[in-house]
Amino acid sequence: MQPETPASPDPERPELDAETLAFAGRVFQYARMGHADELADLFAQGLPANLINDKGDSLLMLAAYNGQAETARVILDHGGDPELSNDRGQTPLAGAAFKGDMTIVHLLLEKGADVDGVGTGTRTPLMTSAMFNRTEMVELFLAKGADPDKRDGNGQNAADLARSMGAADTPAQLDAATRLA
Repeated sequence: MQPETPASPDPERPELDAETLAFAGRVFQYARMGHADELADLFAQGLPANLINDKGDSLLMLAAYNGQAETARVILDHGGDPELSNDRGQTPLAGAAFKGDMTIVHLLLEKGADVDGVGTGTRTPLMTSAMFNRTEMVELFLAKGADPDKRDGNGQNAADLARSMGAADTPAQLDAATRLA
């Protein structure tokens, strides 16, 4: 029997050098830190807007989660996908709902984010905002057509999740919306 030879690297996927890895790190920092102009320049040179890092976070997710509205707009304007979820199944809209950032929420909805989008997860942005008692955000999501009766992977709707988190106002807000529907 012959000894096994190590698998050769895929010739279609060359190994990345330190300079390339450092560049990629800077690009993701640009999204986090709000360097919209730098990203716009890179997009104009052909950088794809839907790059993802080792955690599955897209440039848009990082900008949205870190409250970088202008950077998020630049990414969206260059083809960033508002439904591209990270490795935790969260969409940028869910990330903005978690952070309580109404500016980012408005931007993402304006640019086509699905108000009931769950990515590869099961919780909607409405559920996330309800859990953290974000009444203004819940009102906006409902006005944009969010389904208060949609269930997560455990069979709970937004009001159930809000109650489980001890939210003071959103359970009644959602119960009223469900009665009106």
